[in-house]
Formats: sequence, structure tokens, C-alpha cells
Amino acid sequence: MTEILTIIRPDDFHAHFRTGDLLRAVVPLTAAIFGRAVAMPNLRPPVTTTARAKTYREEILAAVPHGVSFEPLMTLYLTDLTDANDLQRGFEEKILSAAKLYPANATTNSEFGISNIKRIYPVLERMQKIGMPVLMHGEVADAVVDIFDREAVFIERVLVPLRRDFPALKIVMEHITTEEAVDYVREEGGKGTLAATVTAHHLHINRNALLAGGVRPHYYCLPIAKREKHRQALIKAATSGEKMFFLGTDSAPHALSAKESSCGCAGCFTSVTAFELYAQIFDEAGKLDKLEAFASINGARFYGLPINQGSAILRKITPRHIKPILTQDAQTIMPFEPPSPLLWEASVSV
Repeated sequence: MTEILTIIRPDDFHAHFRTGDLLRAVVPLTAAIFGRAVAMPNLRPPVTTTARAKTYREEILAAVPHGVSFEPLMTLYLTDLTDANDLQRGFEEKILSAAKLYPANATTNSEFGISNIKRIYPVLERMQKIGMPVLMHGEVADAVVDIFDREAVFIERVLVPLRRDFPALKIVMEHITTEEAVDYVREEGGKGTLAATVTAHHLHINRNALLAGGVRPHYYCLPIAKREKHRQALIKAATSGEKMFFLGTDSAPHALSAKESSCGCAGCFTSVTAFELYAQIFDEAGKLDKLEAFASINGARFYGLPINQGSAILRKITPRHIKPILTQDAQTIMPFEPPSPLLWEASVSV
């Protein structure tokens, strides 16, 4: 039985830091383990220009504890008014690493997103030309589509035609949740232009965990957790070692009052123990030998980044209780706690 595991320091290719006191509370948690993290741009107001991304990067870096090595990878929020020249300048100046496509009203702070993808075809054409990845929240926001079907419908309605029109465009299908998404990414990902991130929470919970025996707001996220067969498909994909699947937590902090309310915000806050949550799934699957590829190599290679220096060390421990986080303005943030006891603890050696 493996009690200690050392791998290359991992990256988080999908993280929400928010801003202000919330950001200052959560950035150190990600920076403590991950060498880099892709910072989502769905703030209020969203990060829609290179100048705003540069300012936001400075805010993130100011929250990194002294002596900790950490690099935020910045993204631009795509809208109908996105300036392709500004986007290209930000990418070429290495301020931007990617751009994020939110279907309008699909998730938190996505009201400025895209209602008709053809409106941004000129921007996507520019991104294809310069090799800039587009990160997609892969759900349709059509009210007549069942919430549990929105990812599968997105693949059919949006992703398949998009890849036909832009075959060389680098696409990351974020936080996949379905067997259909796994199958599509596996079939198409060998071409090197399509990949997917998998969250820790979608590996741990299915929709029963969210709804059976009472609604559990801290398990509510978008895309919503699906049936057990989909969770099992995600586990097989993540633990396969295949290059088109890599780590992206989609850790999304909300104040306790916003989660435990009559209309609780979508998002699971996993930053406190994210790497340990992944390790537990890989351990249970008997695939700890595949964790390094998923967490430390596949994403970096897709983005064209160097592999991190330093190591992450995982140790098997007795079950641990995860404590709430308190921000400077006294907001409580409740971390994600898996249905079964967490048995791993992580640290970093740089």
C-alpha cells in the first residue's frame, strides 16, 4: 500500500479567485500546492481587456505569500464586443494564456457571455491563427433543455460544428461531467487540439450526493453533478493517463450566506484540499501511478508550458476534518467535504 507519493508539482488549469478579501483568502490555498493556475475572468465587471487582465494578475500576485513560487495564467472573458487585436496583443505579450467562452447565463456571472457563437467567429478565427486556446463552459443555456442534458446538447449543437469550422482551434472543454463528453474528447483529442479538464468534486459526487436525503448546497455546482455512470466515466478518463485529460479544479468560493440561501450560488470550493481529493480518487482506482500525468504534465503540454520545477508530496493520514475559511471581512467560506473521509495530505518541496 502506498503511504507516501512524490510527483512533479501540479498545476490547476481552472480556478476562481474572485477579488478583494475573498481573493486574499483563497489565493494562498492554491499557491501552496499548485505551481500555476488558470484564473477565471468572470468577475463583476468581467475581465474583458488585456489591461484589465494585467491589473487582475497584479492583484492575484499581491495575495501570494512571501517566498511562495506561483504563476497565475490569465484569461479574457469573451463577449460579442471582444477586440481581436487587443486579445492577440495580450497573448503575444504573454499577459493572456487563453480566452474563456461562457454561454450567456449558463453559470455564475455569465450574463455578458455569448448568446450566438457565430457573432465571435472573427475572434475565434484570430485565436486559431495565433494558437491561443479557448476555454469553453460546455453547456447550452437554453431553458427548454433539461439541466442534466445541457452538456451533451452543447457537444452536438455547438462543439461539433465549431470544430468543423475551426479544425485547428485549440479548445479545452472545461469541467466535463458526462460519459458523452469523455467519449467525444477521447475520440477527438488525439489530434492535439481538443482537451478537457476534470474537477475533483465531480470525481467524488454524483447527483444522489447532491439531492438524496435533502439538498446539500455545498455540492451544488454548474455543470451539475450527474448519474453514477457518468462519475465512473470521469474517473476512468482522469486516471487513464491519456494526454487529453488534465486537472482543473473549478474551485469556486462563495460566502456561506450565498450558498446556504433560498437560491444558493453554484460552485464547489475545493482549494483547501483539492490535490488530496484527486489523490484519493486515484488511490481508490489503483491508479496513483497515473496522477503525475493528469496533474503535472498533460495540461502543461497542451498549453505549451514548461513542466514545473519542484515536487508535491502526498502522505496517507488518518481521516481529517476540513475547517471553514474566514476572510478578513469576516465572511465564512465552507470548503467542499467529500462523502467519504479524506485520507491524504499534500505539501510541496521546491
